[in-house]
Amino acid sequence: MKKIMMMAVTALMATTGAYAQFEKGKWSLQPYAGGVVSSITNVGSYDLDDGTELKKKMAVGYIIGGEAEYQFARKFSVAAGLNYTTQGCGWDDFSYWEDGVRVKIKNQRDNLGYIKIPIVANYYIFKGFAVKAGVQFGYMVRSKFCAHGTADMDILGDGVIREVDLYGTVDVTDQYKRFDFSIPVGISYQFKVPVTIDARYQIGLTRLNKLTYDGVKNSRNSVFTLTVGYKFKL
Repeated sequence: MKKIMMMAVTALMATTGAYAQFEKGKWSLQPYAGGVVSSITNVGSYDLDDGTELKKKMAVGYIIGGEAEYQFARKFSVAAGLNYTTQGCGWDDFSYWEDGVRVKIKNQRDNLGYIKIPIVANYYIFKGFAVKAGVQFGYMVRSKFCAHGTADMDILGDGVIREVDLYGTVDVTDQYKRFDFSIPVGISYQFKVPVTIDARYQIGLTRLNKLTYDGVKNSRNSVFTLTVGYKFKL
């Protein structure tokens, strides 16, 4: 039994060990998916009529896409991709009374969806590990303000107070510019499988808001992505 366990551990280590990047002059394709944590810079808190301050929060989303990579040299490659990313920012939850009904509002966020084309250069510092930087072009295809809430009310008229779910969306396309340009920087590690873990921060360079008003001046996207992909030769 001990010998079998040692063989299994050895096989697992061989599987998850670092994988040498693809050969010079070769193409590879990598579909990937992962999570997104984002915010919008220069968009601050806002105040309710009663003076309550609602602070800005990070938004959580997802990313799905793929990229093709060409290995120019043993340690240098260039990759171009296409992906769909959900991002934006959120605000604190709050509650209020209206006509004797207690209303709770939560999960407020501007939910933005982008089609993006990243072009990045990869430098492999050592086997399987790369640092990367490049340019990225994005086009907004979704822009909604979303909020979820509950209201405590006698909805059936039987004297029993019940919690009723509320949900609403508002189109905010007129508030945002559609084109977005950013600089992606990050690191990646490729296992022998070959599965790749990729972490990137996208530095937004273009102004996001169309209009300027209190709390919003020159806003930009600030986006962090963590993806897992599977790379194979073409």
